[in-house]
Amino acid sequence: MRSLLLLAVCLLGSSSVLAQAPAPEPVVSPEIAADHTVTFRIAANEAKKVELQSGGDIPQIPVRSPLPMARNAKGVWELALKLDPGAYRYSFVVDGVRVLDPGSPWMSESNDSAWSWLHVNGAAWMDANNLPHGALSEITYQSSVVGGPRRMHVYTPPGFGMGNQRYPVLYLLHGAMDSDDSWGTVGRASFILDNLIASGAAKAMIVVMPRGHTGPANRGATAQKLPDFVAEFQKDIKPYIESHYPLAGGRANTAIAGLSMGGQQTLDIAMGNLGDFGWIGVYSSGVFSIATNNDWETAHLAALDNANLKKELKLVWFSTGKDDFLLETTRSTVGMLKKHNFNVNYNESTGGHTWINWRDYLHTFAPQLFK
Repeated sequence: MRSLLLLAVCLLGSSSVLAQAPAPEPVVSPEIAADHTVTFRIAANEAKKVELQSGGDIPQIPVRSPLPMARNAKGVWELALKLDPGAYRYSFVVDGVRVLDPGSPWMSESNDSAWSWLHVNGAAWMDANNLPHGALSEITYQSSVVGGPRRMHVYTPPGFGMGNQRYPVLYLLHGAMDSDDSWGTVGRASFILDNLIASGAAKAMIVVMPRGHTGPANRGATAQKLPDFVAEFQKDIKPYIESHYPLAGGRANTAIAGLSMGGQQTLDIAMGNLGDFGWIGVYSSGVFSIATNNDWETAHLAALDNANLKKELKLVWFSTGKDDFLLETTRSTVGMLKKHNFNVNYNESTGGHTWINWRDYLHTFAPQLFK
């Protein structure tokens, strides 16, 4: 009994001490100030070195060259950067180990990993403004090509399902280092469409964002798996959308666009089935092999030289940044298409191979569709 009493006293005493101990201050990260200064923070008390890594879109941080962070007066590692309005992916590198931001729940998937991400308000065309918003859904479907369940994201516009309206569709493809999640997170696709539709600049449309990788999620698997995705698009993705959504149907109501790897896939799909698409967009891309051979041109010669298929083709739209490593690929591809009498709308923007450009390209491309 005495032992039990002593134990109770000890427990009461320890709980009293615990109750009196001050709770650690929460680490706020990222903290976004009114002047667009973003402060990144992480509590890593035992760390000897902490760095901030970019997903490729923070201008102050070169790709694969993270910036060092410093301990503040409270012992928390931090770094402040002033960023333009937009969405940015980042992670921390703690003593050589890459970690997501424990202070933020926001995550954006890439093809083989994940990133923390943030959005800096100030660009009305991609902000979450006070207006009707559509829905962004995760859809699981069965792939006959891959042989199992697959995921894609589908945007449906404001008012979807409230009546008998039928909608045009845009198939929107991502790049080699991304996934079907990317256009909806760092790409801000749903908010870009919400704002365009609310202003009357773009038609209400369904936007389908499939996963472009059919093999292992790494860079080496990209090239040899491109034909698999093209086959899956035709056999599984497009039929699923056509049977599950109220589409207006027909070539004039069907568009496809993609960035980087998704741009090559767009050209493969569209030129292999040109009668299905009235609108084609290629962002920071082209025919990847065009600098070394003309195999792609030869394989698609029937469509390239079919005058009847071109008659109802409303738009072929390309844009690439002047600092993009695929600029010459784009120029050569545009030249090849013009040689075959395609009317190509081509613009060279500023900047490079980043989401900063791709969001802007979608914002420019979408209003031209289905008119």
